[in-house]
Amino acid sequence: MIDIKLIRENKELVKENIRKKFQDHKLPLVDEVYDLDLKARQAKKEGDSLRALKNEKSALIGDLMRNGKKEEAEKLKLEVSGYNEKIVEYERIEEDANKQIKEKMMVIPNIIADDVPLGEDDTKNVENEKFGEPFVPEFEIPYHADICERLNGLDKASAGRTSGNGFYYLIGDIARLHSAMLSYARDFMIDKGFTYAIPPFMIRSDVVTGVMSFEEMDAMMYKIEGEDLYLIGTSEHSMIGKFKDQIIKEEELPIAMTSYSPCFRKEVGAHGIEERGLYRVHQFEKQEMIVLCKPEEGMQWYNKMWQYTVEFFRSLDIPVRTLECCSGDLADLKVKSCDVEAWSPRQQKYFEVGSCSILGDAQARRLGIRMKTSNGNEYLTTLNNTVLATPRGLIGFIENNYNEDGSISIPEVLRPYMGGKEKIEAK
Repeated sequence: MIDIKLIRENKELVKENIRKKFQDHKLPLVDEVYDLDLKARQAKKEGDSLRALKNEKSALIGDLMRNGKKEEAEKLKLEVSGYNEKIVEYERIEEDANKQIKEKMMVIPNIIADDVPLGEDDTKNVENEKFGEPFVPEFEIPYHADICERLNGLDKASAGRTSGNGFYYLIGDIARLHSAMLSYARDFMIDKGFTYAIPPFMIRSDVVTGVMSFEEMDAMMYKIEGEDLYLIGTSEHSMIGKFKDQIIKEEELPIAMTSYSPCFRKEVGAHGIEERGLYRVHQFEKQEMIVLCKPEEGMQWYNKMWQYTVEFFRSLDIPVRTLECCSGDLADLKVKSCDVEAWSPRQQKYFEVGSCSILGDAQARRLGIRMKTSNGNEYLTTLNNTVLATPRGLIGFIENNYNEDGSISIPEVLRPYMGGKEKIEAK
C-alpha cells in the first residue's frame, strides 16, 4: 500500500506507475481516492470546527448558569445540542470515506523501481547473469520422477489415493536427500548470520491481506473452513506477520531471519507432464529468508539476499542464472524482484527455484510495522527471498548430479546430512 501523500501531491506519478504495470483498469482508482481524501479531510475540518465551537459555547453555558442567567443558558444548550447531530454526521462521512480509501488503496500497486524492465508478463523478464556453466551430458537424463521411482524414492500413485493429484510420498534415500537439502539450507543461512525460526503454519486473514495482494491470495491460499485461518503458501507470510503492529527500535535493525515451513498452494492451472512429477505440487517445504531494515539499506540487502541463493545452489553443483522480473510480472506489493533459476540438463533450459523481492514499506503500512527513530515512528522496509523450495530444488539437484549408471552423486557439503553417503544407488 502506497503513502496517500503520493496521490495528494503527484497523482500522475501513481497513474504512470499503473500504466507501467499494464493495469490500466485501475487508473480510475487514483482519482477516486483523491476525491474521497478531499471529502474525508473536509468532513474532519468541519467536525473539528464544530467541536471547538461546541466546547466554547459549553464553557459559556457554565458561566451563564453560575451568574444566574438560566434562560440564556438554556437557549445555548439547544443550540449546542444541534451541533452534536452535525458532528456525528461529519464523523460518519469521514469514516465512510476513509473506509473506501483503504479498500481502493489496497488495490493500487506499489511504486516500482526505476530500473525494472517494462513488460506485460513473464515472457518479458530479462536475464541478468549466469553462474556456473550449463552442460548437457552425452548420455540421456530421464525425467526426474522416473529417476526417483527407479531408486524406490517416489510414490505418487498412493498419494493420489490418499490425497489426490499434486501430492506425493518421498521414500528412502530420496526422502533423506530432500531433508538433507533443507537442513543444509538452514545451516547455510545461520552461518550467514540469520536467526533461525519455525513459524506458525496457519495465519489469520488480516495477516494474509497484509503480506500479499488479493489476486495472489485467491490464486494461492487454502482457507480453513469455518475459521479465520489460512494455510501459509510460504513462511514469509508468518515471519513478516510476526511483527504486526509492532514499533521496533531503530538500533535493533536490521532484523534478518531464516525460517523453515511446509507450504500449501492451490497451483491453479498446473497442466501437462509436470503433473506427473514434482514440479507443480500442492504441498512442499521451504527455507526462506526475510529482512526488516531501514529504507536506505533496502537495496544493499536485496543484492546480498539473491546472492546467498546463488551461492547455495552453486555449492550443490547446480548452474543457475538470475532473471530480472519485468513490471507486469511483479506482484502489486513489490518494488523490484528477481528469480533464481536452476539449469535443467534434461530440458536444456532454466527453471525457477527461488525469488527475491524488496517491497519498500508496502507490507509495513498494511501491517502497521514501524521503527522508532529520533524523528518519530516511521515505516520500515521488508524483503524476502527463497533459500530453497523443494521438491522443486530437489529436481534441479537430481538432474545436475545424475550419473549414467542411474546413481546420484552427493556433493561434499551434503554428505554430513546423508550419513556420509557419496552416492545414492539403486538397491
